[in-house]
Amino acid sequence: MFDFEKLIVYQKSKEFNSKVHSFLINNKLDRNTHDQLKRAAFSIMLNIAEGSGRFTKPDKRNFYIISRGSAFECVAIFDFLYDQEIINKSDFDEFYKSLEEMSKMLFVMIRKLQ
Repeated sequence: MFDFEKLIVYQKSKEFNSKVHSFLINNKLDRNTHDQLKRAAFSIMLNIAEGSGRFTKPDKRNFYIISRGSAFECVAIFDFLYDQEIINKSDFDEFYKSLEEMSKMLFVMIRKLQ
């Protein structure tokens, strides 16, 4: 087992990606929004994995910062989709809560690596 697979934030990001994938299959979005959401969601998970494999604290920290930035990007996309009435309040709240939780977990990891 790789170290990142043990991280709760990684497991949550994997679950989040699964939900985003289902959302994208079931909703017609313009190509740019679809691709950007898919990439940003995937980036959260991939940067957690890549960061865990780095040897220095600054290197690890950088990948976790990028991962957290991707979570913020997802929030902005879902905020836009909610304003455009493409996503309902309940789904928006579920995605938002998940992103907020991962963001807080990443923040703690980043702070510990200073």
